[in-house]
Amino acid sequence: MNVDLSFEPPCGPVAGWRDGAVVRATGIPYATAERFEPPAPASDWSEVLAATSLSPACPQAPVPFLDDVLGTRYGELPGDEHCQRLSITLPADLDDGERLPVMVWLHGGSYTSGSGDLAIFDPAALVAETRVIVVSVTYRLGLFGYLSTSSGRPANLGLLDQLEALRWVQRNIGSFGGDPGRVTAFGQSAGGDAVAHLMATPDAASLFQRAIIQSAPLGITRGREKMNAAMGAAAEVVTEATPAMDVVALEEDVARAARRFGLIAAMPFGIQYGHSPLPKESELDGAWNATAPGIDILIGHTAEEARLFLPRSPQLSRVARIPVVGSAVLKAVTWVVTELVYGKATRQFAKRHVRAGGRAHRYVLSWRAPGNLYGAAHTVDLPLLFGDQGTWRGAGLLDGATWDDIHADGRAMRALWAKFARGESLGTRGEIPGSLRYHSV
Repeated sequence: MNVDLSFEPPCGPVAGWRDGAVVRATGIPYATAERFEPPAPASDWSEVLAATSLSPACPQAPVPFLDDVLGTRYGELPGDEHCQRLSITLPADLDDGERLPVMVWLHGGSYTSGSGDLAIFDPAALVAETRVIVVSVTYRLGLFGYLSTSSGRPANLGLLDQLEALRWVQRNIGSFGGDPGRVTAFGQSAGGDAVAHLMATPDAASLFQRAIIQSAPLGITRGREKMNAAMGAAAEVVTEATPAMDVVALEEDVARAARRFGLIAAMPFGIQYGHSPLPKESELDGAWNATAPGIDILIGHTAEEARLFLPRSPQLSRVARIPVVGSAVLKAVTWVVTELVYGKATRQFAKRHVRAGGRAHRYVLSWRAPGNLYGAAHTVDLPLLFGDQGTWRGAGLLDGATWDDIHADGRAMRALWAKFARGESLGTRGEIPGSLRYHSV
């Protein structure tokens, strides 16, 4: 790794590095915060920042199930609760004076796992093929970022981190060849949910002009006040002095307090309404409506979201083995859960956005690895957007598919996402044959 490219953004000089067809500047601090405190913008610097290390992950527990499905490896990145860093990937052949659209990536992981610089989120192909700049954001998770308590600890700290990252982009991305007037916030799962809720903040339309909301569990984000209070009471045992990995270990105990609240407990940590920077739940639609005219959206989900989670149910696994009847039951349960958590709420979000004066396209992704147990499950969009053959070699989600097939459909999906990010018209409807269909709302 050679530091061979320098940038002069307002924050201070940055030295990046060339990586094949792209240039990277990694691990750049965008904010600072003490535990349980809102973030402040990172101080400017005068000495050259060697942006050559990947952003650390927020401390988190292992998720062996997801490691098997996605081919990830626990501990791939070092952990640090002071994780407010971002990484920039841009084409290596950027011309002087060229201004490219910017895509700001917010990773998923139920607000408790993941990190912006995981290998499965490597945007090199997206950047090199479509000439966009991708900014990958790492933010606080779990008890560090997403739970208030009655003793006064604030909620939504991870969301506040993301806002600081977007402000950093507006101030600095021009020095990396980005166009601050063409910023798309995009995210999957919890990251998609975060993008949607960033749109409910007063500054949203000044920070990004487009949003791609992938597989956001919008069907389980409301009616969480009592659950959050129960979790907050369980979390009071955590203090500013509790070692970081002990905080992580206590997240399971805190999540256990949510289980009696039904389906919403499927994602116990998350945003909380009525806490900065979000309005009260009763005022949420009004806040979204206020920003709708200034932000175009592309929103959707996979055809079988729930198939990622259902194989983990012993009862459903037994039923699924029953000849003929089993597959029908599994298909029906998949449809119901996908519709409740993702489908209906996604359609409602898009329709409300258009009624409020915004523009929206909605998609359904049906791509799947042939014969794979997971089908068109939650996260199947990730290998189509990010990474390469080596990155995804161990992913159970892709068993049965050849890389040529994955890359062909992925290239088409990356082109579609970038077309939207450039502000070009998607027309009234379109498709990637056999993989994705979309239409204007």
